[in-house]
Amino acid sequence: VQLQASGGGLVQAGGYLRLSCVASGFTFSRYNMGWFRQAPGKEREFVAGVNWRGGNTYYADSVKGRFTISRDNTKNTADLQMNSLRPEDTAVYYCAAGDPTTVVATTTLDYYYWGQGTEVTVSS
Repeated sequence: VQLQASGGGLVQAGGYLRLSCVASGFTFSRYNMGWFRQAPGKEREFVAGVNWRGGNTYYADSVKGRFTISRDNTKNTADLQMNSLRPEDTAVYYCAAGDPTTVVATTTLDYYYWGQGTEVTVSS
């Protein structure tokens, strides 16, 4: 099982980035996908999730209206489009694959597999 996250980098406040997660080694289309982030000294927190079919998406309040999660089950990818970035979005971002029976999966316990993380830095 492998989840490879990419797309992080340094961006100015107000800018955008698109993170991508490529999955392999498991049946991607049967799992919910999520993005989490962890800032220095803080716990890992939920950012966005999409159910296994792609028909249901949900977001943390802090990113709602700015971030968009999507998935392509033909390519085994899950992306996170991040617009209007703020300094407080600075963190390492992780993609994860989780329990398809969970309707809204927002905790780390809802996810089985994790990627290695990609770092996002937003300067003010």
